[in-house]
Amino acid sequence: MKNPEILAPAGSAESLTAALRCGADAVYLGTRRFNARRGASNFDDASLAQTAFLCHSHGAKLYLTVNTLVSDTETDDVRRTLRAAAEAGVDALIVQDLGVARLARESCDIPLHASTQTSVQTAAGISALRDMGFTRAVVPRELRREELSEIRKNTDIEIEMFVHGALCMCVSGQCLLSAVFGGRSGNRGLCAQPCRLPFAAAGGTGHDLSLKDLSLLAHLRALREMGIDSFKIEGRMKRPEYVAAAVTACKAALDGADESGIFDALRSVFSRSGFTDGYYMGSLGRSMFGTRQKEDVTASQDVLKELQKLYEKENARFPVRFSFLCRADEEMTLTAESGAHSVTVRGEKPQKAESRATDEQTVREKLQKCGGTVFYPQTVSVELDEGLFLSAAALGALRRDVLDGLLQKIAETPKHTYTPRKEAHSLHRAGRPQIWARFAEESQIPQNFRADKLILPLSCGAQAVASRGAAVEIPRGLFGRQDEIHEKLTRCREAGVREAVFATLDGLTLAKTCGLVPIAGFGSNLFNTLSLLEMQERGVRAALLSPELPLSAVRELGAEIPRGVFLYGRLPLMLTRNCPQRNGRTCRECGRRGELTDRKGVTFPIDCRSGCAEILNDRPVYLLDKQDDVRNTDFVLLYFTTETAAECESILRACETGAKPAGAFTRGLAFRGVE
Repeated sequence: MKNPEILAPAGSAESLTAALRCGADAVYLGTRRFNARRGASNFDDASLAQTAFLCHSHGAKLYLTVNTLVSDTETDDVRRTLRAAAEAGVDALIVQDLGVARLARESCDIPLHASTQTSVQTAAGISALRDMGFTRAVVPRELRREELSEIRKNTDIEIEMFVHGALCMCVSGQCLLSAVFGGRSGNRGLCAQPCRLPFAAAGGTGHDLSLKDLSLLAHLRALREMGIDSFKIEGRMKRPEYVAAAVTACKAALDGADESGIFDALRSVFSRSGFTDGYYMGSLGRSMFGTRQKEDVTASQDVLKELQKLYEKENARFPVRFSFLCRADEEMTLTAESGAHSVTVRGEKPQKAESRATDEQTVREKLQKCGGTVFYPQTVSVELDEGLFLSAAALGALRRDVLDGLLQKIAETPKHTYTPRKEAHSLHRAGRPQIWARFAEESQIPQNFRADKLILPLSCGAQAVASRGAAVEIPRGLFGRQDEIHEKLTRCREAGVREAVFATLDGLTLAKTCGLVPIAGFGSNLFNTLSLLEMQERGVRAALLSPELPLSAVRELGAEIPRGVFLYGRLPLMLTRNCPQRNGRTCRECGRRGELTDRKGVTFPIDCRSGCAEILNDRPVYLLDKQDDVRNTDFVLLYFTTETAAECESILRACETGAKPAGAFTRGLAFRGVE
């Protein structure tokens, strides 16, 4: 059975060298902008062609990350990056923003890989990615073994998964913690990792948002049997010794070799209280949590020096067949063949030997010296007339020239087409915005409720949602629940529900399959005009804009689809499958509603009613008195989570009157935006 691709991170030139020399089948890297690790050294557009050549000359593919949310003002820069990628011959683009995917799909023919930042968790969501032109999906780290197998069986595009590296507490693409705390957006590649700071749940360790690093090395052969196409190593911010160790460990695990030594070295270079396979094995809870402790920093200079030896020299990857021909009074020729590639070069004419003639064995020995290249000699055939003298320098130059030519052919990759295309779209014009109200439970709805649209979670039940004339909200976390959610949505439609609010492409697909009109809600990460156009063409009736988008940018968006902004409510800062309270208590003990306290004593509610844990901000966004700043918007969303019915009624009145806030509040990111 063919081995899956080993995909290595390259956050710097040194890490790229380490990955290639240790035998990675592909590398992923970013340019200085538009990638989810903007803190890494990264590469610039101008060096992409050289980088692609280096990768291809090692038989490796190059994937370029363009996996951040992009504003309208940045789309011209994205176009320049796409042009550079096409001209360099990169093998694929890793994309999060559906607007960027649309732009890439319509302007160039580079294959598209869906970043794990798209938050797609089911076969239904991956089918939507396929329909959007993606050829590969990077699945979430949170999938259990059985869920991953089910996706593989029901998906006809490539599946890539993380097998080693850091574990975020939050589902990728659904985190606002860094953005809200300091304006550094994880969705924009600048996560400050505040989750690694002390956050305490009842009975926990005090670092209850910090997970150990992932390692599935012991499961790689089973994953190969499952049919996973690519094994991805996390670590574009880590040192080259880590990259070398991780690639080597993956290869050893796949080969069934004893990887204990390299695994110990890998642990010593970087770990957080060891490693975990908890998500994959379905074993959540305290054993998955860990922090970077003093005893974890055990990478001595001796260990690092040993790991440096893994990539200090070029490792030969390509067998080469030499054919040498030398006749008197004719230029000598050397042909080198590797795979389907063949190159012939000519050298100088030989001299007549004055004393000792050059023999075939000497020629063979000179040509076999391929050290320092990616080639190793497989066969050497020599045809040499007698009585001739060939200098060592001439033979060496001939060998170097033919190998250089062969390398050029091996690394030569057809360039992609790029056709500049700008969609003509006018500025959106909206009238007075409607008031939409989302409640976590039916009991929160006031008796004298007045709003233009009511939204209730699927957990409220089909009859309750239908009797209220509400739209149903599909959970953001659907891991392993595709069939269950499909059945519940079908009941909603049969009961008379007409609309479904979704967060991810999983929910969009399920809503449409069940005959419900889809509305993009919180978590859909719509950040630009192109993404709105994509939703519009996919039959989405209306769309909530990303709360990371400032109101000044909201005013300038195009597309016809009705759009709205988050006007009031506790922003969900994290969506996690491993509830922080599992580090100390069971779900039965906390009743699926708890809290988390940071090092300053600030308390954050935890809400597990949707099937996954959502960590809410300690205070609500309050923009009810700033509605004059909300322009070109068709609706405003009041997002009720922990409020009582009386508090909800008070907020609804304040929305009508534009009353000033009372109590603790935040303006969110409405005016400051994010980096």
